[in-house]
Amino acid sequence: MTERTSDERDPELPGRLLTIERDALIPLLRARADDDFALRSEACPGWTVRDVLAHSSAALTRVVERRFEEGVFSPEANDRDIAERAGWTNARVVDELEYGMTEAGPVIARADGGLDGIALGEWVHAGDVREALGEPGAYAGDGLPYALALLARISRERGRLPLHADLDDLDDPLALGDYRAGRPPARYIGDAPTLVRLYAGRPVRADGYELAGAQAGELNLFG
Repeated sequence: MTERTSDERDPELPGRLLTIERDALIPLLRARADDDFALRSEACPGWTVRDVLAHSSAALTRVVERRFEEGVFSPEANDRDIAERAGWTNARVVDELEYGMTEAGPVIARADGGLDGIALGEWVHAGDVREALGEPGAYAGDGLPYALALLARISRERGRLPLHADLDDLDDPLALGDYRAGRPPARYIGDAPTLVRLYAGRPVRADGYELAGAQAGELNLFG
């Protein structure tokens, strides 16, 4: 079998990922009751569904408006973004999120890879929201192949440990991390959503996968 890698950047891929997730997530959110936005997120401790959405919409709006001042994506800035939207209706937060997911792609495409991680992070947050709402498809769905391609390339560019992933839901293995680092590749066996959870630092079932040659915490891209 041929191991899949993502050596060449596709500048349109992050935008496609956002568009696919927008088309699935926004109608789902508009169909939910206001009380559902107050549900707590296990993946983002201390945040509600609304907080996750407000953070996501604010981050994408900053991308669209090209506002990248120092510390713009720090935890303190995230908290300020959420607080600034405290008086908004849930519908307005969803409107801003839809706008950001629509307009951010071209900006990310021109950023020579520097903003690709934001698109991946927003897709992961959509999974956080789905899980909190009890909706199927968290960290999966039609955007998963695009997310895995981004994950493989970003993990390599950030010099993370090499990992050979045998995924239940893909025919070919996936290579992640930097194979030039001289470290023997770790080995993952399991499904793709669980792999995404590990790289995003989300909770996982200990018996839901196999990982050899690395600790789970070593995979976290965002920690």
